[in-house]
Amino acid sequence: MTERIKKVNELIKRELSQIILREIDFPKGVLATITRVETSPNLIQAKIYISVLPENKTINVLKSLSQKIYSIQQLLNKRLKMRPMPKIEIMEEKETKEAGRIEEILEKIKKDG
Repeated sequence: MTERIKKVNELIKRELSQIILREIDFPKGVLATITRVETSPNLIQAKIYISVLPENKTINVLKSLSQKIYSIQQLLNKRLKMRPMPKIEIMEEKETKEAGRIEEILEKIKKDG
């Protein structure tokens, strides 16, 4: 991954976090976090990985964000004056869930061992 792509990923993550925080209304008690952004080398597409707590609300939050993807993209385009502007795609973060489960298993092994 080039330095430029790393900077673009960080910039998109920061701006999208602000947009989601200010513009999207989630049900009370739901926390959605952008865990990482993966932009393609040609800057055409950016995959936005989102983690949701509580986990049972993940599908609803992703559906809500997907319905608003056009307006989110428009806000991002206005904030970031870059060309080309990657087309965003929102995805469920699965790696952090797996890491959390591994931590739980390791803790259990420590207690039982």
